[in-house]
Amino acid sequence: MQSLMEALLMHQPDDAVTFMINHLKLDNDEVPRIFVLGPPASGKTTLAKSLCTQLSTAYLTPLQLLFEPALRRSKEAWHYHQRHEKVPDELWVALLQDRLSDVDCVKMGWVLEGFPETREQATMLQKLGIAPRHVVVLQAPDTVLIERNLGKRLDPLTKEVYHTTFKWPDNPTVAVRLVVPEGISEQATAKRLLEYHRNVPGIMTTYQESLRSINADQPSVDVLAQALSFVQSWCHSAAPFTPRVLLLGPPGSGKSLQAALLAQKYRLADVCCGQLLKEAVAEKTRLGALIQPFFESGRPVGDRLVLHILKERLSRMDSTTSGWVLHGFPRDLDQAELLASAGFIPNRVFFLSLPAEVTMERICHRATDPCSGNRYHSTYKPAPTEGVRQRLRRNPKDDPERLEQQVEAYNRHVPDLEEFYEDAIYLNADQDPYTIFEYIESFLVHPLPTPLP
Repeated sequence: MQSLMEALLMHQPDDAVTFMINHLKLDNDEVPRIFVLGPPASGKTTLAKSLCTQLSTAYLTPLQLLFEPALRRSKEAWHYHQRHEKVPDELWVALLQDRLSDVDCVKMGWVLEGFPETREQATMLQKLGIAPRHVVVLQAPDTVLIERNLGKRLDPLTKEVYHTTFKWPDNPTVAVRLVVPEGISEQATAKRLLEYHRNVPGIMTTYQESLRSINADQPSVDVLAQALSFVQSWCHSAAPFTPRVLLLGPPGSGKSLQAALLAQKYRLADVCCGQLLKEAVAEKTRLGALIQPFFESGRPVGDRLVLHILKERLSRMDSTTSGWVLHGFPRDLDQAELLASAGFIPNRVFFLSLPAEVTMERICHRATDPCSGNRYHSTYKPAPTEGVRQRLRRNPKDDPERLEQQVEAYNRHVPDLEEFYEDAIYLNADQDPYTIFEYIESFLVHPLPTPLP
């Protein structure tokens, strides 16, 4: 979906429906699209060819485009090259656009070496919708690069590049015919490096969201390993991410506390289903009048009525813009399906697991001071004085028999909920609440990268 929206924004077709259908038929959203950039003698060619071998993609270079007879404007570009004139940026970009439309690039992906060379070229590519998924930039000290460049040798027959130190041919016949390429003198290399350093900051700014710099002054196998690790993972999307968090668990598992911590730190809307129902009754709204008889009789409020209250709360501005954390609903499969049918689908679901005996200990031993409203626990937070302890009162809802029924009901419905939310995350709630919060937080702000297939 993200790739489809990117394509729509870039191409802005007149017939959006036909464009989307054709885009989906391509089935190429996950193929590699890689730029390999770097200064002269940094090892771009070696790395790009190695990546192509590992990923089974097409290998592209600007010079290669000049010898592609199938490209409409390759002859025009070749004439510029023959006359030692600068090929216009528009022509380079047009050649690349034609080449990337070939079936091998579309179906298998591509690795482009040494282009773009300027920010202007990068901007032109972006305007045409040519966007790499990963950009690898090699870096090394100028002194190392100049020394490397001076050791280059060229086979005039195969155009293969060798090196006196790093890559010398095994065949003596090939070694004899090697020649020194043009433009690799110390002065020429220094001039090219100066031009590169002048242009690379603009390029890196253009692709800063999908770029990785790698030190080229190390063995080529290490450079390849780092580059391969990078291009086989998805880059972080700059698209807005709105957390929609659902906390499920038995009574006493700490759902309210975790929701409050998330709401406080990330400014999410803390949506407690039970609290919403109480507020509707207290505010004497029309829906509150319908809910009050359920409260008075002790019967559970109807699912449709609860959903109506939830839809109104989850549709408010703070929920839609900042995100929400929901707890207390759904309690069974029917409610989960109702929530999904209303269009409120969480993108993070956490099951807080807690043994029944711990649930009983946490809830049945707590009581409230009617004077101050403070809640105490005989084990974890005892009353500070004997006077406070004497006036503590336990909420009737915390009665052991009633609590056992609630735990039994949760355990009866939780298998269906776990099956419905198959991508849910399971956490042990029988530990320090701030440790649990750190686990929840890690799944919100540091999602694991998705490997390419």
